[in-house]
Amino acid sequence: MKHILFIVTSTNVTGTGKHPAGYEFSEVADPYFEFTNEGHVVDFASIQGGAPPFVGYDDSQLISKNFKEGNGFKHLNFSHKLSDINIEAYDAIFFPGGLGPMTDMVSNPLVKDTIKKVYESGRVIGAVCHGPVALLNVTLSNGKNLLEGKRINSFTEAEENMDKHTLNEVIPFMLDAELIKQGGQFSYTEPFDPFVVSDGNLVTGQNPASASGVAIEMMKLI
Repeated sequence: MKHILFIVTSTNVTGTGKHPAGYEFSEVADPYFEFTNEGHVVDFASIQGGAPPFVGYDDSQLISKNFKEGNGFKHLNFSHKLSDINIEAYDAIFFPGGLGPMTDMVSNPLVKDTIKKVYESGRVIGAVCHGPVALLNVTLSNGKNLLEGKRINSFTEAEENMDKHTLNEVIPFMLDAELIKQGGQFSYTEPFDPFVVSDGNLVTGQNPASASGVAIEMMKLI
């Protein structure tokens, strides 16, 4: 049995258009059940603590519906404040996507320090869709950027365009371009098809369809 900490956004609007934001519901629900069905323990933290905002809930998706009606969602709505977390208690951390992280995960010093500690200790880090935005601007103890030379992926510009996520009005930047700019070796597949990349103890997925796959790959490592 391993302990995994989901770190979720506390931001409910994004961009100049005040577009609804939060975590993408299925990107929490799907990996939550992947982990718990294998006997692992999932805890939740957010930037501000309490009930994080979400988008994209679809009650026709059975996994999402079961999560919303179960204990996992109850626990999520009493999420720990990240600053109150002892990260040494966890074997892995996971960043679900949604547009919220594009605001509050980009430069947050505690998020950066948490990722640095987990990565340098050899523990596992997973992120999906817009979640890899948390991996930006992480400086390791050797002075290098975490992403330098790392195989990585995230939501792509093609997918942003298909979702009409226009720059500034909805999103502050194109995530795939910024990951590349910071040294990531970016790869991807067709829009909205599942795609997961692993590099050492770092696992990233492209879009909502990749969330379960990220959890499965993380469990191989932990």
